[in-house]
Amino acid sequence: MDLVIKEKIKQVKRGDQSAYEDVVSFYQNKIYQHVYRMLGNQHEAEDIAQEAFIRAYINIHSFDDRRKFSTWLYRIATNLTIDRIRKRKPDYYLDAEVKGAEGLDMYSRLATDEPLPEEEVEGLELQNYIHQEISTLPPKYRGVIILRYLEEFSLQEISDILDIPLGTVKTRIHRGREALRKKLRHV
Repeated sequence: MDLVIKEKIKQVKRGDQSAYEDVVSFYQNKIYQHVYRMLGNQHEAEDIAQEAFIRAYINIHSFDDRRKFSTWLYRIATNLTIDRIRKRKPDYYLDAEVKGAEGLDMYSRLATDEPLPEEEVEGLELQNYIHQEISTLPPKYRGVIILRYLEEFSLQEISDILDIPLGTVKTRIHRGREALRKKLRHV
């Protein structure tokens, strides 16, 4: 059969379009099946198989007669199929059920602004740990840190509450933060 195909290709190269119809008839089911196995979609496989025959016809003059035509045609079909797979957009639908998730759909997989329960627990644990470390600071630093960062008072308000100069408040906050940073450096 290879000799018949080679003869048909020579006729096509000389301009005989009807000879190409015979080539297409011989390979169309084989190419379609090959593409279909790769894509798994009947309509796409038909399109790609047709495109492969068109490309082969357009580029028939670049075909090396010393090689097998089927190898060249399969390469064209395979490359077109791979291109199609790469360009495919995922066909996920938000209301489609997620495999292995027993009744959950894609909506349930969307990210939310709300933290996950385990993130909330971790955040609370970290917050408790920081509060414990603040409580181990010397009293003069502990007071300003609590007033500034937990109670959110301004520097001037802290100065008024503790009845100390504003500069002293700034110094104690700075030193308190440095002491707390050393305690929390492994967190």
